[in-house]
Amino acid sequence: MTSTEPASSPAQRKLFERAAAANDGSFTSGDWGLFVAVAAIWGSSFLFIDIGLDAFPPGLITLLRVGSGALALLLLPKPNVTIEATDRARLLLLSVIWVALPFTLFPIAEQYINSSVTGLLNGATPIFAATVAAVLLRQRATGPLLLGIIVGFVGIVLISLPSIGDGASEARGVFLVLGATVCYGFAINLAAPLQQRYGSLPLMSRMLALATLWTLPYGLWDIGDAEWELGPLVAVLVLGVFGTGIAFAIMGSLVGRVGSTRASFITYLIPVVSLALGVTFRDDTVAPLAIVGIALVIGGALLASRARR
Repeated sequence: MTSTEPASSPAQRKLFERAAAANDGSFTSGDWGLFVAVAAIWGSSFLFIDIGLDAFPPGLITLLRVGSGALALLLLPKPNVTIEATDRARLLLLSVIWVALPFTLFPIAEQYINSSVTGLLNGATPIFAATVAAVLLRQRATGPLLLGIIVGFVGIVLISLPSIGDGASEARGVFLVLGATVCYGFAINLAAPLQQRYGSLPLMSRMLALATLWTLPYGLWDIGDAEWELGPLVAVLVLGVFGTGIAFAIMGSLVGRVGSTRASFITYLIPVVSLALGVTFRDDTVAPLAIVGIALVIGGALLASRARR
């Protein structure tokens, strides 16, 4: 299950180059449909996590989410493919950094910061994706790429500052979300070549099944603290079946069709959706400085991705 290739091997670099070069043309109508669907589903995920926390501890939310998502994909018809030995280590890594670790961090973070701020910080994914791609491909960051990354990171700071200034607990939530978003930056670059090789459903179903195993111990650790209220339970199961299983299958397909960086543009809409839902249904408050920050993050990501194309 382990790979003997060094991290800088030609085979691995070729995988990342394929991901960066994937389908640089315009979005088709089908691509736009996938894009909007995933943005709406993932934009609402932070609200569902917040509702779930009304009755469940963070670890159990993650386990229920990942487990129900894995079950949803297991029940869908899909081709029978075999993951090559050289890709199994990458699949294991992807199950950790795209699912198990960030999905564990988000519910913990939302104990300290609201769902709207969490969604805004998640908007930094394209910046981290572009930065990771540049490092992995050993591209020198100059011109628009460097400017885009700098502008994006300034935006991240502006989003973070109001919550960090509110106290140590809020700062903890910010750093947890940023850690999860860095994981996404790595994962979205790893996912593209694997999805192109094996297809969306076979890859994502295996990834979620593995992640269920990784999240099982923490999920069961404090299961006795759960209150099992119907509303939060439904919210978490919807988050799992649609926000994890179905959405990951759609996102995997989108990454394979349009490439990792362009697929990560989906996070432009996620903060808007999460902000609107959080303010409407949970009375979230967001500092004006954070709104300015997300505008800079989006602008920086556009510059960085345009430079890479």
